[in-house]
Amino acid sequence: MSEFLTTEIINAAAQAVRGKLRGEPKVGLILGSGLGGLAEAVENPVTVPYADIPRWPVSTVLGHSGRLVAGMLEGQPVLMMQGRAHYYEGYEMTWVGLPVRVMKRLGIETLVVTNAAGGVNPAFEPGDLMLILDHLNLMGMAGPNPLRGPNLDEFGPRFPDMSRAYDREYHALARAVAAGAGLLLQEGVYAGLAGPTFESPADLRFLRMIGVDAVGMSTVPEVIVARHSGMRVLGISGISNKANLDGDTETTHQEVLDAGRVLVPKLETLVRGFLRQLG
Repeated sequence: MSEFLTTEIINAAAQAVRGKLRGEPKVGLILGSGLGGLAEAVENPVTVPYADIPRWPVSTVLGHSGRLVAGMLEGQPVLMMQGRAHYYEGYEMTWVGLPVRVMKRLGIETLVVTNAAGGVNPAFEPGDLMLILDHLNLMGMAGPNPLRGPNLDEFGPRFPDMSRAYDREYHALARAVAAGAGLLLQEGVYAGLAGPTFESPADLRFLRMIGVDAVGMSTVPEVIVARHSGMRVLGISGISNKANLDGDTETTHQEVLDAGRVLVPKLETLVRGFLRQLG
């Protein structure tokens, strides 16, 4: 039987993190594969390795540094996850959501979640940013939902609404920032799959048929937990590669990491502008 999260586990992890911080963060950010470089922009950073936090899922994937970085960015106290854990690494889905529970316990009400994603929409190019308008929870529709198990009533209701998982006011702020910076910002639907295999051409053709614009192996569980907890969410995908719809090319994790070097400066521009708008 799976071990479910309890308030005692969440509180212990939150206390360990709180004891390392200089102030109280207001915005949480989750940095996806190859996107951890954004943490270098944090002023007067305090770092906390995931291994130092009780029960925190430790990243095992190349491109995920595995630490929290706290400090100031554009006048906002932020807490960044430099890398995340994934379901495919062997963690139960409820544990993938632990970091977001801890953020909520620390008083964070805004979550900016990022990922590296494959571009299913043929109009997308590697190096584009995509504003996530909605998601398809293909990894959890019939199984591993992060809210499975006893409901944590003090965080949210048993049956949380997901009709507006991504905050529409934050969409407007992101669009305004992108327009002001002359930054191309694609928009679309993100599909979350379990992984760790990249998608077959038939998978990708199916995803495109049902309205998916980008695909990855993360984000959706964290957003579900955030919305259950009443947090407001901005989601951004960095398009790392074009969908291999015909099977003529091979997708690799190195390709994803290489794309991060192009994506991080764009992501930094967008996130900095968003934080200024919040201020």
